[in-house]
Amino acid sequence: MDALELKIEKAPLLTVQETVEKGQSLAGATRLQLADALRALDVPERDLRMRSNQLWHWIYHRGVTDFDAMLNVSKPMRALLSAHFTLARPEVVSEQISVDGTRKWLIRLPPRGPHDKGAEIETVYIPESDRGTLCVSSQVGCTLNCSFCHTGTQRLVRNLTTAEIVAQLLVARDRLGDWPGAERPTDGFVPDAWRAVSNIVLMGMGEPLYNFEAVRDAMGVVVDGDGLSLSRRRITLSTSGVVPMIARAGDEIGSMLAISLHAVRDDLRNELVPLNRKYPIKDLLAACRAYPGLSNARRITFEYVMLDGVNDSHADARELVRLLKGMPAKINLIPFNPWPGSQYQCSSWEKIEEFSDIVFRAGYASPVRTPRGRDILAACGQLKSETEKLRARARLMLESGIGAEGMYATAHGE
Repeated sequence: MDALELKIEKAPLLTVQETVEKGQSLAGATRLQLADALRALDVPERDLRMRSNQLWHWIYHRGVTDFDAMLNVSKPMRALLSAHFTLARPEVVSEQISVDGTRKWLIRLPPRGPHDKGAEIETVYIPESDRGTLCVSSQVGCTLNCSFCHTGTQRLVRNLTTAEIVAQLLVARDRLGDWPGAERPTDGFVPDAWRAVSNIVLMGMGEPLYNFEAVRDAMGVVVDGDGLSLSRRRITLSTSGVVPMIARAGDEIGSMLAISLHAVRDDLRNELVPLNRKYPIKDLLAACRAYPGLSNARRITFEYVMLDGVNDSHADARELVRLLKGMPAKINLIPFNPWPGSQYQCSSWEKIEEFSDIVFRAGYASPVRTPRGRDILAACGQLKSETEKLRARARLMLESGIGAEGMYATAHGE
């Protein structure tokens, strides 16, 4: 990789220092950050591990929001923690509930400076009879500019921190009563479609592989068996194809992988997913074939949005099969979800079924994803937070992101 390439790759990874300072919330902190916070309170080194484990249990297993609820922590220690830190979650500005039970939260993050009013992100929960899936954002906004994706029309504000990524799961579990002894909400309840959060898809706002360290550390918190305890096989990371980071994601995150493909020719994918101009289909598929742990039990999901008259021909289906030949894979066909100002239309159901049949007959699973939350703009490709209004005053940084066209994948590796 030459110097120019390195500069391009490094630029989107700009983040704030991942520390917890006085007055900040410990909700979302890693084990190392909890230890550092306790060390700042002059807790003896010999006690750090024990104290960190106590905090970890109460924050991530019990879901408490007040230090006084930590019954096995001494009163003086609880008072000391309360004087310096909080367990506050980001503010839920609004909650929308779809007729199908999908919930979308607009979450306002705490200000990070005198000119920051608090960036906003969207997080979506999708209940089904056999799972509860949470679609998590990794960045505020997006600059990948995928032509069919609403999120792609929102410019980047910044990367999310590790704690801000984890906090989306904490907020969801708070709102869903998904903690020991907590009560579930009664509004928006759909019979036979209720599950606690069992799966995470990194398919909301932003490109996870352009905020790699924060995403990796956040998923480390999520899979820790002493706390939130989700399986890595129930986490799916979706990327538009940041080729140099794919192998590292397999090694260091170890989640299921989903690729926002959407076209089988470079000329068309250059238009639909502009990142393809940098990492063409050939290079992307080579990286997929080399993904650590790839097997029939850990197939890669290729997401393919169905655009009428654009990428939905029989020839496209046959070429898709040829490109993926020999690779453990499944193809999620995504009916295009319209949004204001979009130039595309969804393929007809007949075309989608014909496309699916060609793929299926070639030996690949090709489920057609049922649109969820369309009535609240929570479906695939529809996320776009109100942070757009703050753009003129926001600090813009280089970034690349997938938008949300790949949201709600059913590729959970099961």
